[in-house]
Amino acid sequence: MAAAHGGIARTLSREECLVMTRVAGWIRRGGAVCALVLLTAGAVLAAGSPAVDNRMRGKMDAPLTLIEYSDFTCGYCLKFFKETWPKIQARYVETGKVRFLYKDYPRADQGPGVTAALAARCAGDQGTYWPMHDRLFAADGRLDVDSYSQHAKAIGLDQARFRQCLRDAPHMKAIFQDRDEANAWGFHGTPGFILMRTTQQPTAKNPALAIPGAFPFEAFEEEIEKLLASQGEKSK
Repeated sequence: MAAAHGGIARTLSREECLVMTRVAGWIRRGGAVCALVLLTAGAVLAAGSPAVDNRMRGKMDAPLTLIEYSDFTCGYCLKFFKETWPKIQARYVETGKVRFLYKDYPRADQGPGVTAALAARCAGDQGTYWPMHDRLFAADGRLDVDSYSQHAKAIGLDQARFRQCLRDAPHMKAIFQDRDEANAWGFHGTPGFILMRTTQQPTAKNPALAIPGAFPFEAFEEEIEKLLASQGEKSK
């Protein structure tokens, strides 16, 4: 994997990567080499804007930020949601050490991945982004307009306003801007993650960490702990 901006400062060896995949029971198909790489691209967080705040979990002043680029129809994204995210949330997000930002990376230009991303953002307009996000992943790939309406009703949305948002699709540009941003980091599949200090502006000498793939919790834990320790922080 190569960075679109800047260079690769570090790549895990194939042996290290294979150990991780064996532990996780996760194998990337097609013989592609999985890796953790340090990139020097600049992330666009725009923290403080309503569109971003709706998709942020955790304390805004948490020392670390973890960004996920994901697709609601992606099997590995679902694996992360079910197996890894609950541990990250309990260990780091709820304790104020990491803030988590979800960004869209629809793998196709149209279809259920795009409409699901739109449905989540439309719910976010009414202050319920995360309830919709969680229901969409819990749907296990069963995504269609009827199911979106059912989810909207279940979480108490104004149905007429929600349907109007789906029709007008005001968030489409922002959805694909997220994907462009992920591509700029060097991601070409889902999920992809960026781990960085919240106040950090990535440079060649001060790079952010990119994690391409549904690695197990232990991989995230190791990198988060190292970054916390470098700032004199403890996870507990």
